[in-house]
Amino acid sequence: MTNPDWLQRYKEDNPNGGPKPGFQPGVSGNPKGRPKGSRNRKNIIAEEFAKEGSKVARVVMDAALEGDITAANMVLQRLSPPLRARAEKVTFELDGDKPLSEQAQQVLTAVAAGDIDPETGKLLIDAIGAFAGIKQVDDLEARLAALEGRR
Repeated sequence: MTNPDWLQRYKEDNPNGGPKPGFQPGVSGNPKGRPKGSRNRKNIIAEEFAKEGSKVARVVMDAALEGDITAANMVLQRLSPPLRARAEKVTFELDGDKPLSEQAQQVLTAVAAGDIDPETGKLLIDAIGAFAGIKQVDDLEARLAALEGRR
């Protein structure tokens, strides 16, 4: 029994019997695929833009200067990075010796008084909550070590 054409390209030295997975070296799995040396569209466009890019940029810049909002938007997006939200530095009284729930209350009081913005207040309360979780783990480890020391 002869193998079909598509199976002829497989290696025949599989110890389990049957063809070994994989193709023979130098034989394409897709003989009708992209020819060697062909270029994809993305590379062709990049090469053309490298040749004529400054002219294109000049046309877009001129259109933006003449009031074309779309062109102006393109220019601004390329020239300046997008603005990111940035929290301002805040100062207010926070007593680190008080319990964590009272510290969170101090943050809420500062938000209510307008000393800090609500977003910053939320970040601070989230940080206090994360610290509380870490503190609980430390307390639990200490209690466990004390219990194990009694044995």
